[in-house]
Amino acid sequence: MTTSPSLSEEQRYRQLLASARAVVPCDALALLRLADGVLRPVAVDGLSEETLGRAFRPEAHPRLAQLLASPTGLRFAADCGLPDPYDGLVEGQPEILPVHDCMGAPLHIEGRLWGLLTLDALTPGSFDAVGPAQLRALAGLMESGIESIRTIARLAEEARRERLLARTLQRGDPVLRELVGKSAAMLQLKREIDTVAATDLTVLVIGETGVGKDLVAQRLHALSARRDQPLVQVNCAALPETLADSELFGHRKGAYTGATQDRAGRFQLADGGTLFLDEVGELPVTVQAKLLRALQSGELQRPGSDALLHVDVRVIAATNRDLAAEVAAGRFRADLYHRLSVFPLRVPPLRERGRDVLALAGGFLEENQHRLGARNLRLVPAAKAALLGQPWPGNVREVEHVIARAALRAVAEQGRTVRWVSIEPRHLGLSEPTTAAAPEAVTGRPVAAATSGKTLREATEAFQRQWIETALMRHGGSLAGVAREAGMDRSNFHRLARRLGLLKPTRRPA
Repeated sequence: MTTSPSLSEEQRYRQLLASARAVVPCDALALLRLADGVLRPVAVDGLSEETLGRAFRPEAHPRLAQLLASPTGLRFAADCGLPDPYDGLVEGQPEILPVHDCMGAPLHIEGRLWGLLTLDALTPGSFDAVGPAQLRALAGLMESGIESIRTIARLAEEARRERLLARTLQRGDPVLRELVGKSAAMLQLKREIDTVAATDLTVLVIGETGVGKDLVAQRLHALSARRDQPLVQVNCAALPETLADSELFGHRKGAYTGATQDRAGRFQLADGGTLFLDEVGELPVTVQAKLLRALQSGELQRPGSDALLHVDVRVIAATNRDLAAEVAAGRFRADLYHRLSVFPLRVPPLRERGRDVLALAGGFLEENQHRLGARNLRLVPAAKAALLGQPWPGNVREVEHVIARAALRAVAEQGRTVRWVSIEPRHLGLSEPTTAAAPEAVTGRPVAAATSGKTLREATEAFQRQWIETALMRHGGSLAGVAREAGMDRSNFHRLARRLGLLKPTRRPA
């Protein structure tokens, strides 16, 4: 089956059903998606349009329940006494007719039950020539098609969101960098960001120092309905306790010594937009109560004034602290913690992101290349291995600083006019023991065992083989999961795994 990017998702599903109908002639087919215990048709072929508006509960439709419970699908006998959910729904009939031949199969996507394929005929014996093997093959065809449709939809949504981000950049908004990385952890984070961005829910971004919590806040704002309004950032850790109240809520002239004029606080400046409270765990307890009131009611009171101001602000907070522990210790209000963490987002540390460090390094090299006026800055293979072997306690920020220093050292050594400037391990300034153990950090196996006495190509293939084997254990043997973590197209990944001897060659029939 081929699909055009211009087709809607429903049209793609109908195209998929048409291909199934060409394989197994029948009067009606349906693809039903299982969600929250209910089967809903996503596409039908040969059934009336009203079928698309129905929701089938398996407990009320025993045939569908049996299909869901079957391992590979089944066919019901013509004299089966169970009611058929499609009786009277077959399209183009002059009268309401019962279905006399019915079969179907459960469909699994990424190891999970996705829904059902059902096939129906008005004439008994229509499916006599379709055996269990043919039904399983048809189900496999449907599963592959559904995966393709889901991939197309995901790519289209990602492209739409990237266009939004591009427009944000063109307007000159403060989105300076994108969240870089294709590891499973980062793809999951991006999906969660995209899920909550369009809402006004308060988000608590949790993560270690240097993981890029500010970039998460910027992406949330850029993909929200408030993207044309201001994004106002406050570093709560840098606020003196005596000025925190005034900084957030403003003040009236004469409110305290030195208040020589009225001042709008950050909440007012962010009215209609987004307020990003970075390091919110550092806020003084005295200010936390006023912040809670502003979050609950949208009301704030400036020091020196009795008047209440109303603001419309979406709040995003970030912290590297364990706020639950801070609450238990009495340093953070429990009610404020629960108000802030309506939708928590955890930003993974770099040590959980595998090869994302190389993509990050590439971005930082590009920045430094322009800043230093040099031609192509390139990491040699040994430098890449050194980067992969580091634990990166300072996360992305540490990588940024390491690459900036390495670029400066390499350019000073090799000059700006060479065709490319090679970044060697010595330029990175990383500790030798960690650098030497780079492959071990990724694969869990000693580097010497993988590379001793081998050519560069042999050592590279050994490293790839070890990495894939370890990743397969992490993903329970799922090749699709490992391909996603590796940031590779599934077909390309399968070819690599086959070349490395990790998959048996596909045998073609004689």
